Amino acid sequence: MSSTRTTRPAVAVEARGLTVRYGRRSAAALDDCSFRLPAGRVSALVGPNGAGKSTLLAAAAGLLRPTAGTLTVLDTRPAEARERIAYLAQDKPLHAQLTVAETLRLGAELNPGRWDAACAAAVVEQGALDPGTRVRRLSGGQRTRVALALALGKRPDLMLLDEPMADLDPLARHELLGTLMADAAERGTTVLLSSHIVSELTDACDHLLLLGGGRVRLGGGLDDLLTAHTLVTGRGTPADLAPHLVVESRATGRGLTALIRRDGPVDDRWQSEQPSLEELLLAHLRSPAAPALLTPGTTAAPLAVTR
Repeated sequence: MSSTRTTRPAVAVEARGLTVRYGRRSAAALDDCSFRLPAGRVSALVGPNGAGKSTLLAAAAGLLRPTAGTLTVLDTRPAEARERIAYLAQDKPLHAQLTVAETLRLGAELNPGRWDAACAAAVVEQGALDPGTRVRRLSGGQRTRVALALALGKRPDLMLLDEPMADLDPLARHELLGTLMADAAERGTTVLLSSHIVSELTDACDHLLLLGGGRVRLGGGLDDLLTAHTLVTGRGTPADLAPHLVVESRATGRGLTALIRRDGPVDDRWQSEQPSLEELLLAHLRSPAAPALLTPGTTAAPLAVTR
């Protein structure tokens, strides 16, 4: 294992006006998307189906070329940073004819100077996989384990994971997520993790990017975003919550429940509490017209105007 490392930048991923279309007449999968992902964060990438999550991850991995705007990864173009990136797609492509052991050897050959054989082997051994088994005979969950072993064995500076735990049983998800988070904490790896399992994101992630309509609608540290919102319940109407910004309001058995962004103190007639991550996400997903909120460290610099 080599100890050679390049200096990590302060920003791992920066998109400015990023637009990606799959055809001239198709709607943009990413549409004027701008954000920054600070280095060293474990960020949840969430959003409804079709929001652009997989497109963003593939573009950051250098597999898609932007239609417009810019995308910088580890202070360079994505294609030039590939040696320092581990990307795990939803279908987890592996060579079906290779054995588990041969797959790990291929990982070592493709990543000279960075490969950590002990780390990759430990992930495989944790799942009690026979090194001589061919990939085509593995279950979906077992293939996921091998794919994650390849990603972790590469010792990347940036990990891009597209629904990595979807086909794992709860125990295996817990074990592998723990391994992933421990490795990220030890090495300061930046992780961008797409997932629909909100309970796991709460425990694993310290940063959030919520995509909707091809743009980032919420971006920043989880604590900062949760603190910026308040869940209120009381007898009244949305108009009674002025001057606060009402993200979502719903009639409930106790009157009205609303998620707001405070503008000063909340009137005493309202019961107030900090929302959970699930409550925050669901409110914004149900209210796509709510104004976007990006914390200062997640706001990208504007594109320069060329004359």
